Amino acid sequence: MVTIKTPQEIAIIKEGGQILAQILAELLAMAKPGVATIEIDRRAEKLIAERGGLPAFKNYQGDPKESPFPTTICASVNTQLVHTPASQYKLQSGDILTIDIGMKYPAEGVGYYTDMATTIAIGEVPDSIKKLLKVTEQSLNVGINQIKEGNHISDISKAIQKYVESNDFSVVRQLVGHGVGYQVHEDPRIPNFYNSRSKDTELKAGMVLAIEPMVNVGDPAVRSLDDGWTIVTADGKLCAHFEHTVAVTKDGYEILTQL
Repeated sequence: MVTIKTPQEIAIIKEGGQILAQILAELLAMAKPGVATIEIDRRAEKLIAERGGLPAFKNYQGDPKESPFPTTICASVNTQLVHTPASQYKLQSGDILTIDIGMKYPAEGVGYYTDMATTIAIGEVPDSIKKLLKVTEQSLNVGINQIKEGNHISDISKAIQKYVESNDFSVVRQLVGHGVGYQVHEDPRIPNFYNSRSKDTELKAGMVLAIEPMVNVGDPAVRSLDDGWTIVTADGKLCAHFEHTVAVTKDGYEILTQL
């Protein structure tokens, strides 16, 4: 069921989103050659606690049969697209790193969820990788620009797909964006590609959406690793992921996880 948040609830979500954006900025500044992703994760958990929130991903179970997610951030490197637990892996110059982070805020009482992600280069990378990051980030902006009352989820999907494919990359089809706020994942599903057979949803003021294009250099297919969480490109080529939590407003949209 698609939920509509009140202006008061959106104000709290925005407050949490601003805090989360500040935390992510601090984490990205840590991401240097020689730093293990688990070090970034420990810092993330500490910062979230200090600022009155709770990690949204740590101990998350999409299904009761799944093992709980073990870390505060998803720290995906190179061909890892999403859902990679932080580890002892030490970043190297030439890597690309995606930090995906979510938070429940405030921690006490009724809390609301925000979700965001950014992919960055570690050290020097070729122009082809810079293009991947730039196109993926811009595809997020292109999708967000379609958000206004009366438009549909499909308007977001079409815009992202058209932009990505016009730049000779592919859009992942096995994973989608989602509603967010009361829970980490809510309806509606927000594909980054258009499928005429998919259920479409009209955008209404008060919806809060996690828009998150996931873009591959090669084939759009992805697969899961044996850890039950990490998702990688099926062809072993690079990928990138950007995400914001966005509210639909009467006048258009407001990005809630932007500094």
